Amino acid sequence: MRFLLNDEQRAFARSLDAMLTASDPTPAARAWAAGDQAPGLALWSRLAEAGIFALAVPEPYEGVGPLPVELTVAFVELGRHAVPGPVVETVASAALLTRLSDRGDSSAAKRLLPSLASGEAVATLTTGGGHALDADAATVTLVVAADDSALHIAPSHGPVRASLDPVRRLAVPAQGGEVLAEGAHVGDAAAHARDVARLVTAAQALGVGLALLERTVAYVKQRTQFGVAIGSFQAVKHRLADVLVGLEFARPLLYGAALSLSPADVAAAKVAAGEAAYAAARAALQLHGAVGYTDELDLSLWLRKARPLRDAWGTPAQCRARVLGG
Repeated sequence: MRFLLNDEQRAFARSLDAMLTASDPTPAARAWAAGDQAPGLALWSRLAEAGIFALAVPEPYEGVGPLPVELTVAFVELGRHAVPGPVVETVASAALLTRLSDRGDSSAAKRLLPSLASGEAVATLTTGGGHALDADAATVTLVVAADDSALHIAPSHGPVRASLDPVRRLAVPAQGGEVLAEGAHVGDAAAHARDVARLVTAAQALGVGLALLERTVAYVKQRTQFGVAIGSFQAVKHRLADVLVGLEFARPLLYGAALSLSPADVAAAKVAAGEAAYAAARAALQLHGAVGYTDELDLSLWLRKARPLRDAWGTPAQCRARVLGG
């Protein structure tokens, strides 16, 4: 089976790449890390106008989806351009509400999905307890109970703190709040939302890896040692070739998982993309030398994403266990 994008999907990727290149999300990401969300939210509106969030929302709720392959294409580009904000969590929230609606509980979907599709609302989501990403920027924080028995809207959140990636800001949602749904169907919806979150996180990780590889290749062509570009050294070529192989191996797994949405396929794609991005980060850091450690270099925005994305919505060990479990 071949997992290749069609002409329309490739054109979509190119148009999104062009829009993000023109928008230059780098300053917005740095501002987001500093607590200034205005540039990032302005970019969020442009993403919504491009229909990114509508891809996760069904047509009855003013979306155009769900279209998991197109979502995957979009999130590769979001990763390549280091777009800030809870983009994964908003899409996962849309998947959760959509599945609840499919199971006959449509009240929350009617209330929230249209605003998520349009970009008017920013959602974050946590399941099984723990922290919520960018709760201070979200207009709605959805919390699935630790036992998957209920879904509610958190009334507030605790102090916001930075993670390994300063752009990924974490907070613990407050207990209680309005209950949106209760019952066994919440567990089914939460499981689906976690799979969608893993899928688009894998896509984001692949995009991060591709950006790191692209920037490192450009750097080793310019950096000279002993009078020649270090990119001409065999050791450098082999290191970058290994990175490229890892990323290209992850790509068909990712698009195959988007087609099947099988939990095992999604977990396999998450492992492959996450490990490939992390390997790209390690190679980029080493080949950039001492300058790679500086925060002033924009490369740091991608370097700091690779490890958190590898572990977000399922660590490699958890995803491998999911693959082995079927």
